[in-house]
Amino acid sequence: GFADGTGSSAQFNYPIGVAVDASGTVYVADANNHRIRKITPAGAVSTLAGSTYGFADGTGISAQFANPTGVAVDASGTVYVADQFNHRIRKITSAGVVSTLAGNIRGFADGEGSSAQFNNPLGVTLDASGNVYVADGSNHRIRKITSARVVSTLAGSIRGFADGEGNSAQFNYPTGVAVDASGTVYVTDYFNHRIRKITAAGVVSTLAGSGVSGFA
Repeated sequence: GFADGTGSSAQFNYPIGVAVDASGTVYVADANNHRIRKITPAGAVSTLAGSTYGFADGTGISAQFANPTGVAVDASGTVYVADQFNHRIRKITSAGVVSTLAGNIRGFADGEGSSAQFNNPLGVTLDASGNVYVADGSNHRIRKITSARVVSTLAGSIRGFADGEGNSAQFNYPTGVAVDASGTVYVTDYFNHRIRKITAAGVVSTLAGSGVSGFA
């Protein structure tokens, strides 16, 4: 369902991604409600942006998302969203103003802003310099967006499994990303059943997992 409110009076519909800012406010990618929700430390839930399924930049409920899955927040309170079925990375100010950081139609292309293309972007994270990293799921790549909105491919190429550098590495539907203080990126490589690690130079290795689905 959908409802703003406090604690158990609030409702979500397949929430997927979460991020927390320095003040303890939680941001949620409420995927099937097509909204980004905000939860105060006291548990009060409100809608930061989004409304019905679609695509629109704008403020608050005048903006539209299509199954947002990943969220990240920077030190200034700006929220970044992997807008999966719009194949875009969106940006939301603390006042709820939504704009498009990068992406356009579904596809694959490096480039600046709307000249770049993604295919089901699922996860986002930020480094200390303000670079955004994207798990570009159906492109099987990890993408990087600078503060100047320039999109490049950090690692990955065709669907598969291979450690290596840059486009010699392969992923199989990467879904989640995180980055540490040194700029090393960590990836949940969904259908390869592995956790991968990427240096700032784009060298990919396997941190954990055997490639076999299971638990051990």
